[in-house]
Amino acid sequence: MTSINLTGRIDLNAILLRERLAQLGEQISTGRKGNTYAAIDTDAPKAIDLRAEIGRREAYKTSIDQALGKIRITQTVMDRLAAIAERHQANVANLMGVSKAEAIQIQAQQAKADMVEVAGLLNEKFSGEYLFGGSDTHNPPIPDPLNIADTGMGAKIRAEIAKLDGGNTAGILTATKAIAESNAADTSPFSVFLSTGDGSAEGRRNLLGNNDERIAYGVFANRNAAVISSGDTTGSWARDLLRGLASIAGLTPEKAAMGEGYASLIAGIQQGLKSSVNALALERGALGVTEARLESLNTLHESVTTSLSGQLSNLEEVDMAKTITTLQATQTQLEASYRAISIAQQLSLTRFLA
Repeated sequence: MTSINLTGRIDLNAILLRERLAQLGEQISTGRKGNTYAAIDTDAPKAIDLRAEIGRREAYKTSIDQALGKIRITQTVMDRLAAIAERHQANVANLMGVSKAEAIQIQAQQAKADMVEVAGLLNEKFSGEYLFGGSDTHNPPIPDPLNIADTGMGAKIRAEIAKLDGGNTAGILTATKAIAESNAADTSPFSVFLSTGDGSAEGRRNLLGNNDERIAYGVFANRNAAVISSGDTTGSWARDLLRGLASIAGLTPEKAAMGEGYASLIAGIQQGLKSSVNALALERGALGVTEARLESLNTLHESVTTSLSGQLSNLEEVDMAKTITTLQATQTQLEASYRAISIAQQLSLTRFLA
């Protein structure tokens, strides 16, 4: 009877050792103490809190990464818009004088082409979303970019330029500004959403960067985002640029013969383009500050996440070297247990036969 009890105890010990060996093998395979919080016992609440904080930081990082991608493309677009505005501001000064008929025609044609390019740039997308359309990310902020120079704002401004008679320059400049400022459906090249819909007064697209810090990064096609234009301006660098281009597109050699009135018109066009150039520079700078802030927050979240992940690892993951040593020791114990079972069984058989 004593031999049977001994064999039973040895068998039970072997079962426990096999279970422990399987557990250690899984820990070595996964690197974790277990698949449930029960495996870390009293450290479970702390691990839960750490995981929640890591998840929060990673959500911030995901949002920031997406915003940074949009900002970088937006900056590239605005760089190109600024280059167009600067080029025409510089070149329009060369349009003085009746002897430059060919130059006037070339620049007028180029201005029309550049209006189409500007419209295309303001319709730029990132990951399927329009960047300059406010919260209406699935519809173009300029619905008909290819015809922008020949319809609405473009056509009406050219018609005003055609009225130049040498003594009505001030009235023409006032009229072209009013046309560029207009949100009327038959004038504005911008979407109804941006012109008169919900997007006409909505705030900029933004994100929660950290705790309660909300950061605006969106830029609109039809109005300034973070800056105030100055000088001879519609209040919008985009409208000022389109106004200037449409005005140049309306110039003809015949108008150049009107002397002082024509010169005043050219000066007015220059001033409008100057306002666009200056406001674009400020807008790009403001967006650059936002970009730097988001990059700083991204670095912070990454650093904190790394630290928290290390703490979580200490709670949930095994010491691999120690676990391997324990597994080897357990294997040795199990082998010894098997030998003990064999000896006990032999003793029991000997006593039975005796």
